[in-house]
Amino acid sequence: MLSPTPLSLFCALILCLPLAIVFTITTPTTTSPTISDWKQDKVTIVLTETYISKHNHKLKIKTPISPPPPKQLSQTLPPPPPPPPPQDDDSLLHLASQVNRRPKLPEKIAFLFLATTPLPFAPLWELYFNQSRSTLFNIYVHADPTYKYDPPFTGVFTDKVIHSKPAKRQTPTLISAARRLLSHALLHDPSNSMFALLSPSCIPLHSFDFTYKILTNSRKSFIEILDNEGGAYDRWAARGYDAMLPEVRFEDFRIGSQFWVLTRKHARMVVRDRRIWPKFNQTCLREATCYPEENYFPTLVHMRDPRGSVSATLTSVDWSVRAGGHPRMYKASEVGPDLISILRDKRPRYGYEGINGSDLYVMQRNDPFLFARKFSPDSIQPLIGIAKDVILKD
Repeated sequence: MLSPTPLSLFCALILCLPLAIVFTITTPTTTSPTISDWKQDKVTIVLTETYISKHNHKLKIKTPISPPPPKQLSQTLPPPPPPPPPQDDDSLLHLASQVNRRPKLPEKIAFLFLATTPLPFAPLWELYFNQSRSTLFNIYVHADPTYKYDPPFTGVFTDKVIHSKPAKRQTPTLISAARRLLSHALLHDPSNSMFALLSPSCIPLHSFDFTYKILTNSRKSFIEILDNEGGAYDRWAARGYDAMLPEVRFEDFRIGSQFWVLTRKHARMVVRDRRIWPKFNQTCLREATCYPEENYFPTLVHMRDPRGSVSATLTSVDWSVRAGGHPRMYKASEVGPDLISILRDKRPRYGYEGINGSDLYVMQRNDPFLFARKFSPDSIQPLIGIAKDVILKD
């Protein structure tokens, strides 16, 4: 067999040229391309006439599309802190009255300490609050600026003092202080759903978790509203025989404990009130029968929404022993597991529509006291001694 000569190979190559089609398209390289790369990098694809006739369709070659340039991520700055609440009461109350009526989740308890003295039981409250997640409560302190607080507010009470003004017992200033506390709590956190007013002489009777469940499971306020109480008329007429008219008739006048737990609905109702408050914000002509802090809140709730509350306070107090208009004060020597057990077993006094404790619905209730007062400041040591094993253990 003769070997091919260069001339024969050249002739064979010339004869095969009509059977080949050459396509040249643009393709991306394996590296990250630029727009100029898409135009410059080329690869040649050779398809034989046999392939085209076999598949019998037009071959579509798509021009590559360059990827869009990366988006510039905008740096989101945190929103500026809200301005501090106004210091004049009218502006403060007006702003607070405009908050949403429904609390955000998770619901929180606002603890409002109305302090005209230091907080002698701060170490006990520290243990109480440290039991829980800080996302379930807020603390607010109204501290009379004319008083020197020694020791100062530390621990969970650090930076919890709101803008405060002087507050004195048997005057409308205590009502103003409570309204101020409610306003700050409403404006500060939209999750605050229940608002508990407490005094420096108050202690907890149960763990935080127990208290939280009781309060958040209730859709009603707990505020003592009593009718036909002795001395009611003298209290109503303490500012003058017709000073409360026509807004507050004697038939609408009520008495109750100064310490309550209000729903968000009733907290908004208090800060929105412009009709009843001026009647109580008057100087009494007879100080001996002037207790506006024990009359304003029960009267307001009774007149506006009596069925929206449980007519009882959840703060236990012993009025069987009185001293200068104050209830019994427990001494350090009395503090022990037995006393806590006795206070837990007691039940509130109820009052509905002038029938104190005889209404069937009321008699079927079994609400526990959650707090108790008054305790002497030196009882802090025995209270701390039984805190973990008794007070905060349910």
